[in-house]
Amino acid sequence: MKMANNFQILSTEIVVAEVIALAASPRAGGLVSFVGTVRQQTQGKSVIALEYEAYAEMAERKMAEIAEQARQKWPLEGAAIHHRVGRLLLGEIAVALAVACPHRAEAFAASQFLIDTLKAVVPIWKKEIFADGEVWVSAHA
Repeated sequence: MKMANNFQILSTEIVVAEVIALAASPRAGGLVSFVGTVRQQTQGKSVIALEYEAYAEMAERKMAEIAEQARQKWPLEGAAIHHRVGRLLLGEIAVALAVACPHRAEAFAASQFLIDTLKAVVPIWKKEIFADGEVWVSAHA
């Protein structure tokens, strides 16, 4: 599996086509991508923005580890995950990932595993900003 630049914490805009290209493989018949964006509402409150912080070096290492865990379960031919830090406005991309496997079912399953595991174990913290305040969200429950 290609590793260079596949797992990144970025302070700049995520380029989804780049994430897909990093994961793509001629040995894969299924390539699944996921893009997470800043949504306007959470738990009935209007969101103005999100702010992400990360321990970048450890986060990138953990992303590579979870990709390796996925590789133990499914025949990954490629994987890439990019997560943004800093203040993001509505509609902006917070995370993008792509997974390539020989078949689509494997690619979908691996993609689901990667995003769910990323949210559970990678040291990235999210602050939700509302018109009447802000709150750090515990993603690692």
